[in-house]
Amino acid sequence: MSQGGRSHGASNAAPPDERSALLPTSEAQHHHSNGATSHHENEGESGRHGFHPATFLKVLWRSSCTASMLVNLLWPVVPVAFVLQLFHGLHLWKFATAYIAVIPSANLLGFAGQEFSRKMPKVAGILIETTFGSVIEIILFIVLICKHTVDSPETNGDEGNLIPIIQAAILGSILTNLLLCLGLCFFFGGLRQATQKFHSVVSEVGTGLLLVAAFGLLIPSAFFSALKGSTVDAPSEIALLHEKFTKAKLQADVLQISQATSIALIVAFALYLWFQARSQHTIFDEVIEQDEHQDADRHHDLAKPKFTMTEALFAIALALVLVTSLLIFLVEKIEHVVESGVPDQFLGLILLPLVEKAAEHLTAIDEAWDGVINVALYHCLGPSIQTALFNGPLVVIVAWAIGKPMDLNFEIFMICLLVLSILVVGNFLRDGESNWLEGALLVIIYAIVAIACWYYPNPDVAISNGAQSSQEIDVALLKDSIRLMQEYLQKAS
Repeated sequence: MSQGGRSHGASNAAPPDERSALLPTSEAQHHHSNGATSHHENEGESGRHGFHPATFLKVLWRSSCTASMLVNLLWPVVPVAFVLQLFHGLHLWKFATAYIAVIPSANLLGFAGQEFSRKMPKVAGILIETTFGSVIEIILFIVLICKHTVDSPETNGDEGNLIPIIQAAILGSILTNLLLCLGLCFFFGGLRQATQKFHSVVSEVGTGLLLVAAFGLLIPSAFFSALKGSTVDAPSEIALLHEKFTKAKLQADVLQISQATSIALIVAFALYLWFQARSQHTIFDEVIEQDEHQDADRHHDLAKPKFTMTEALFAIALALVLVTSLLIFLVEKIEHVVESGVPDQFLGLILLPLVEKAAEHLTAIDEAWDGVINVALYHCLGPSIQTALFNGPLVVIVAWAIGKPMDLNFEIFMICLLVLSILVVGNFLRDGESNWLEGALLVIIYAIVAIACWYYPNPDVAISNGAQSSQEIDVALLKDSIRLMQEYLQKAS
């Protein structure tokens, strides 16, 4: 039996018709093509059972590709990050070591998730692998929103208020995948092959879903921007308070719209997953069937030792504990990093997405280098879709549950970046092929975005996009009410 990628079927089998199942039958699993001899284990099958420490460390070190193996050289930073937490001060050192330590920990989670997914059926395996790639992002968002506080009257955008950073991280994750990761995939893939062609279903479905997701994310911002000029600081007549559209009323409406929109986007994501899992010739099947025999190092990957199911589950549990702890350490020191001069927008839009997406990016780049451009492309577009349809809305729902005012009212600057990035990427995907020049241009665009974010000023208010905190609004309303009452008494006298 000849296998590659995630294929579980025979190499000489006829192309499946519309009624053929994605999952192989037991007969097909044991079928060998005529004259073909292969001594490799089934993909994802280790040929072992239980937990073997020496073999576990060997498999962990070799990881999924050369780049991921080099990332394992950062493992000594992990204990250093934990030890530094025992000392007072050293805030920037604690942030830096935790930031670096997240990379090998995230790489372990991504690799363990990949090993686990390979033991699953084809479609379920890709869905599981994509989900594991976003676990770190979900943990980061939840840690950030739990850490967010605006209790102090002196709280501003640099102290306690992490909502602008969360909002920037949501869009930053999408931009990092669309510009940096996709650009590097095109660039390194183009160095090995002058032109790489990908299936139209990847670009059409991917960019289409991104546009839908972006539409949902940007509705609250558009609502706020359209109506903020119509608001008043306080009602002109106290008796007509219920008829006046104040800033507080606008912010409350935006928050409710964001919460309702988040529920709708999560429902859309659930429908998307259900469609992909239940359809036979979907994007997953199209990508796998076209790329399974084009992997340049396919036989080398098949010959690698693999985790057992027990080892994969242990690695996942260990990686989750490490990643969660390190992200908590990292978030605890964000205020000190901002105070040292790193802007909120740069931290959220650039730094955080880079570290939480590092492992997934390495996997995608390795796939593009090996000629598996369709799978690499999906590893760029898929996480972006999940961030927009699920991860971002999820943090709004979690914040709603714990009483935090998290909304989807993004800065206008970030909205422009997202829309322009989707348009640029969609234009590059339109012709169905890529080269190293297109990849280099996408990376340059990402560098320009990073430069602009460095100079973008930090928010000076507790709630996003120019709205005031509830305490400031209450004080302003009280002052204006007193002023209006005084003017009314003077006129009456």
